[in-house]
Amino acid sequence: MKNQRVTLIDGMRGLSLLGILLANMLIFQYGIWGKDQLADLSALDQGAYYFTKIFIEGSFLPIFTFLFGYSMIKMAESLKRKNLPVKRYFARRSLLLFAFGLAHSIWLWEGDILLFYGAIGFLLLFFVKRKTKTILIWGMTLFILTNGLLLLGTVVSDPETLQANSGFLASDEYIEKTQEVYSTGTYGEIMDHRNNADPMEGMSEEMILAMLLLAPIMMSPLFLFGMYAARTNRFAQPMKERKGYVIGALLLPVGLGMKGSAYLMPYNVWTDTLVGIGAPLTAIGYICAFSLLYTLINKSFVMGMLENVGKLSLTNYIMQTVICTTIFYGYGLGVFGQLGVFNGILLGVGIFIVQSVVSHFYLTVFRHGPLEFILRVWTYLSWKGRSKSKREGSHEETTPV
Repeated sequence: MKNQRVTLIDGMRGLSLLGILLANMLIFQYGIWGKDQLADLSALDQGAYYFTKIFIEGSFLPIFTFLFGYSMIKMAESLKRKNLPVKRYFARRSLLLFAFGLAHSIWLWEGDILLFYGAIGFLLLFFVKRKTKTILIWGMTLFILTNGLLLLGTVVSDPETLQANSGFLASDEYIEKTQEVYSTGTYGEIMDHRNNADPMEGMSEEMILAMLLLAPIMMSPLFLFGMYAARTNRFAQPMKERKGYVIGALLLPVGLGMKGSAYLMPYNVWTDTLVGIGAPLTAIGYICAFSLLYTLINKSFVMGMLENVGKLSLTNYIMQTVICTTIFYGYGLGVFGQLGVFNGILLGVGIFIVQSVVSHFYLTVFRHGPLEFILRVWTYLSWKGRSKSKREGSHEETTPV
């Protein structure tokens, strides 16, 4: 039995990579700690900054997270049909993703997500063989619990204390040093600053530990919702699910409204809570709105290009780092902090268009991207990059990130 690719998922993965790139343009240009401390922006850049914060940042990475969970279940179903040990293959896959992320964060860029995905992949093994209903219950429980705690913390805490401890801002000295090193430094100097300079000197060890422990819990619901969607075969027949997409898309204005009110109002005790709850709601709204759009233009040129990027998601994600760090960092063009937020968005769109074209022509020759192929070779321990199935005529679902 063949496991057909769900092309809607490929397109959604391509869309999420576009959103992640546009959000990351702030980090590429200003650093992961400097992007939230921008000053003296022009009216155009200020508008572009709010657009990025409200419509993009924090709402496309959850889509990628949702799709990670979706792909895990599809891969598990393929392995199960071939009577292969699911957890053993997933453990190898997660280990290599973790290694990719570690290398990416040490040698290229501080905004890596693969390290986290590789680590949480081991935790998600607990859910791979669970009942569909169990996965949904866990996802809903964690979603309600995490957002409920955000609301409760905001309501019962002392406003002055809460506002004083909300968020973390790196020191001005660290931001200035980052600006200097990233714009003029050599590759070695930039890597040394990235790996050894400490932006968290002003943060307590307890706060750092709490952030590390809470991160997987806050992200878990989207992983589990993706697993549930795959288990119930959502998105395989988009035309039959249009009514559900319409209902889900109603979350989009709700989430955007929450994020918009948080960023457009003066910073207050509700800001982080509104963003924390609004971001995943926006992501779910985007998923449903895109799926609805797919039912109307699934054969269009644009949708085809998004699908091509999505099929090479791992390679394209890493290439975005290579391209952008070469443009902004001192060992490349050295325009760190100089381009502006609006022009950064235009550059990000341009890079994505180039990736779309390259992905299209690449896939006319090869079936898998280079990093996707390495991941498959290691996962399946096969130089052909596929599981050793007794059913020679079948092939499993591609396992992108």
